[in-house]
Amino acid sequence: MSAVEPASGVLAGCEEAFAASAGLFAAACAQLAAPEAAVLTHSQLEDLLATRMREVTRQLFQDHLTLRARDEARREEVVDCAGRERTRIERGRRRTLATVFGKVTVTRIAYRGTGVGDLHPADAVLNLPEGTHSHGLARLAAIEASRGSFADACERINAVTGAGVGHRQVQELAVGAAVDIGAFYDALVPAPCTDTTPLVLSVDGKGVVIRPEALRADTARAAAAKGGNAMKTRLASGEKHSRKRMATLGAVYDAEPAPRGVDDVIPDPDRHGPVHAAPPEPRRGPKATSKWLTGPGPARPGDPVECGQSGGDHRGQPQRRLRRPLRRLRRSTRT
Repeated sequence: MSAVEPASGVLAGCEEAFAASAGLFAAACAQLAAPEAAVLTHSQLEDLLATRMREVTRQLFQDHLTLRARDEARREEVVDCAGRERTRIERGRRRTLATVFGKVTVTRIAYRGTGVGDLHPADAVLNLPEGTHSHGLARLAAIEASRGSFADACERINAVTGAGVGHRQVQELAVGAAVDIGAFYDALVPAPCTDTTPLVLSVDGKGVVIRPEALRADTARAAAAKGGNAMKTRLASGEKHSRKRMATLGAVYDAEPAPRGVDDVIPDPDRHGPVHAAPPEPRRGPKATSKWLTGPGPARPGDPVECGQSGGDHRGQPQRRLRRPLRRLRRSTRT
C-alpha cells in the first residue's frame, strides 16, 4: 500500500490558498455521508446541496480574491487621465462586492496623492462596478425585471442566488443596465436582406397608472376637476380613472415570409385519433430578425409611431419595403 505523498510546489500553494474552500467542501461531503442524509428525499438533497455549494463557490471566489491581494505588487508609476501622479500607497484597502454567490471582500492597494482621489488599479483589472453589486447581479436584474414586476424579479433573484437584494436595488440595477439602449440601437447594423423581405412596423399601447405630477396637462385637469375617488382601493360605479398615461412602444424588424395553413396554426382534433397517422410537424411562422425597438423617454422624445417609421427609413429603400406592411398595420392597429 503506497502512502500519498505531500503536495509540493504550485499545488501546495494552491491547497494553502484555498484551504477554507476545501474545508467547506469536505464538510458538505461529510454531511452527505452521515446516516441522517440516507433518509433525505431528493428535494431535500437539492435544497441542501444548493445551499452548501453556493457557500463553497462564494468561498472559492473569496479565496481567489485573497490570493490576488497577497500577490499584488506595487506599480512603479500610477497617474490619472489628467497626468497627476500618485506617490504613496496604502495596502489592505477593502470594499464589498455582492455577487451571484454572495458577498465577498476585495482587498487591494490604494494609490494616494495630495489633493486628489485614490486610485485602485486592481479594480480596473477586475472590472469592478461603481456600486456594490456585480455585473452578474445586474444582468439577472435586467432579465428578471423584463419578465414582470420588480417585486417578482427581486423574489426570483434571491431565490436563485441567496444574495438578499432589495426591491429598490433591483430597480436601480435594471435602470442602470438600460442606460446604453439608445446607443446600442444607434450602432446596430441590420443583417443584409433583399427588397422582397417584408419590413414590419408594429406599434402597441397600454394605459399605465402613474404619479399625479407626471400626468399630461389635459388628464391632470380632468383629475383635478373630478376630485378624489370615493374608495381608496378601487373605483366606484361610474368613476373615471383620469390617472393613466398611454405607454406606447414601436418595433421595426425584418421577417422572411413563412406561408402556413390553418392546420399549422390550429391542428384538426379529428385527425389525431388512434386510427390516424401521426400529424405532420406544423410549419413555423415568420421569425423576427434585426429588431429595433423604440418608446417615449428622455433619450428618444416624440411619438413612438413616428420614431418607428423613421427607424424603418434607415433600413434602405423603405418605399418598396414598407408599403405593404403599412397598409396591413392600418387595418389591424387598435386605437
